[in-house]
Amino acid sequence: MSYYKHHIFFCLNQRSGGEACCANHDAQAAFDHCKARVKAEGLAGPGGVRVNKAGCLDRCAGGPVAVVYPEATWYTYVDKTDIEEIVEQHLKQGRVVERLLLAPDVGR
Repeated sequence: MSYYKHHIFFCLNQRSGGEACCANHDAQAAFDHCKARVKAEGLAGPGGVRVNKAGCLDRCAGGPVAVVYPEATWYTYVDKTDIEEIVEQHLKQGRVVERLLLAPDVGR
């Protein structure tokens, strides 16, 4: 058994020179909202969910991005509603949110 049931990483990377990056899509606010929702739902901590910041995840063209482990499910999102859906469906119920999946060929 894993220490956490789910581990979600949010790319918060900022690039200079106008390059595509998750920070330009308010990724910090999405991270903060996810962390608050996970805590409010009682999902945080050992045996539950860990919400973490990440540097560049090298999927910039699809940003903003987050990845859930152990499934290695990559998501893109637009707003807090999308984050709510990831928390409720994936982190709470274990169901992948198909409409938010990042296409497998999207890279930097």
